[in-house]
Amino acid sequence: MIRLDNPFASADRQRLSDNGLFPPQLLGFTWYNQFDLGLQATYTFDWWGKQRNAVEAAMDQAHAAQADRSAAALMLASSIADTYFGWQSDQSRLSLAREKEIAVESQARVTVARVRAELDSADELNSSDLALGAAREQIAALEGSARLRVVALAALVGRPLSELPPLVAKPLPSFPGVLPDNVRIDLIARRADITASRWRVQAAEKSLASARAEFFPDVTVNALLGLSSLDVGKLLEYGSRVPQAGAAIHLPIFDAGRLKARYGGAQAAIDSAVSSYQDTVINAARDVALQATTLVQIDAQRLQRAQQTAAALRMKNTAAARVRQGIIDSRGELMATESWIEQRDALLQLDAAALSADVALQRALGGGYESPQKLANSSSTTAAP
Repeated sequence: MIRLDNPFASADRQRLSDNGLFPPQLLGFTWYNQFDLGLQATYTFDWWGKQRNAVEAAMDQAHAAQADRSAAALMLASSIADTYFGWQSDQSRLSLAREKEIAVESQARVTVARVRAELDSADELNSSDLALGAAREQIAALEGSARLRVVALAALVGRPLSELPPLVAKPLPSFPGVLPDNVRIDLIARRADITASRWRVQAAEKSLASARAEFFPDVTVNALLGLSSLDVGKLLEYGSRVPQAGAAIHLPIFDAGRLKARYGGAQAAIDSAVSSYQDTVINAARDVALQATTLVQIDAQRLQRAQQTAAALRMKNTAAARVRQGIIDSRGELMATESWIEQRDALLQLDAAALSADVALQRALGGGYESPQKLANSSSTTAAP
């Protein structure tokens, strides 16, 4: 390893002591000037790879930090997407909740008219009030949830609420209900957090190799190119040169305890990095399996809920036909409408859960992170003839 020190330049003015080794009477002057200009370089022979492994370990740590940054960015992006879809889900559920409130209010008006006509008891009014209160409570809960999600979005993007663009309620995107074709377990090997853990293992191995090399002697060569003169006008002349060269050997004889301690720490760092890497891989595989299983489970539930929703719609249409024929009063149609709305709300919640699980699955798969070093190596290999 070569180290080039900064160039140095100095100018000094000093008085000779009257009682020193060289008195002024002998030299003929009392004050003198000293001008120096030089450049020094040091070269250490890296025969055992200590410096090379230390540099490579630092580069691996830098790659690990960059992969951590990508993992954090993916986590942030998925959190923003999940929160946004949650807000859209709240808006769709709010629309259904307001439909249900209208149906409950209509049913309450019918109940009031029947009680006044002494066709029903006064207890029916209490039941209507309970149903109307429950419907309005659900609306309040959904409105509060939507506001909290907006606050969460502002925090995730790092902006105040006033700077957020206006959110527009839209239907939730349709979910195919089947796992994507690109869901493969080998994708988790390209997760950013797994890549970062792998870089840390490599960095720990390089650090161990560097610590092992410290047990061997070092040979260093020093060289100095300098100029020195009492007269600044003669500083750059050939005769003012003062070259210097030297060599040194370092034998780690009395540092055995320190070196052994560092070597043991490097070995422990490898064990810790390997353990962390294994835990990361296991957790990643578990996360992928969990989200994939969740999607399959939600798909089965959606199928059954869709059938119940269709049945509730048929019951609503049948009740409406009976009302038109005068067989029953409007309460039957309103009750069927409320049941149909509840089934649609349950189906909507499953759709939102499926979207959330899909976002979590994409986060679990990691997005196919590629480290810059690996991409550079691949590009150079491809460009080679």
